Amino acid sequence: MYDFTFEITYDAGADEYVDAFIDRDSLRSEAIHSCLDPSELWTLESVTGDPTDLAAVDELLLDESVDRESISARTCNAVRTTSLLTEEQRRRVAYTHVSDVDYCQSVPTIAAKYVDGGALFEQTRTDDTVRWRVLVQDDSKIGLLYDTLSAKLGEGLSFSFEHLTEVDHWESGLLSRADIRAEQREVLNVAVERGYFETPREVTLDEIADELGVPRSTASYRLRRATAELAKRFADQQP
Repeated sequence: MYDFTFEITYDAGADEYVDAFIDRDSLRSEAIHSCLDPSELWTLESVTGDPTDLAAVDELLLDESVDRESISARTCNAVRTTSLLTEEQRRRVAYTHVSDVDYCQSVPTIAAKYVDGGALFEQTRTDDTVRWRVLVQDDSKIGLLYDTLSAKLGEGLSFSFEHLTEVDHWESGLLSRADIRAEQREVLNVAVERGYFETPREVTLDEIADELGVPRSTASYRLRRATAELAKRFADQQP
């Protein structure tokens, strides 16, 4: 297998969805895409950030008329169906199915024209940058894919190659989160954001509990369970 990784950087005003991330520093999006055929693809996207920033991006995330796929000057001509799977204080997870694609210059649909046997895509959005990881079985047409992606970019977008590496495994942070329950992930996110793990600590467990609106004992239990799961996962990954 091969991991083809690159970044696309957006100027302000080039894409309304990316603009939401440029304007709100706390927002981060992680998505998994699958596209076996240029006429259809699906996306599982997790967006995290401060509650006020998330509320501001909710409409764009769930609006089925918003084109979050195209990298060219033309919007995708397709049927888009979006469902909200998870709604937490600091996290949203949405599933989007794009079907009946008549025209769509997106990374997955372009790759589907060149890569035999399909590909898996991981996408990360922060600020003005969208980072793509493409997992393929064969790297023989990666050069054609690279050239096509670079040529199709709309005005205000720039392409930066990172690496093409042969790999024997491929991990996704979005998919691996399933090991941690939603309420545990929520308290862990607050603890990290507010500096609970800094030295000295910048927030107390009582303050975290107050922010989440739960008893201190509940916050303590959820935080301990979350860190225990992460520690087990780390140990399991060691050679």
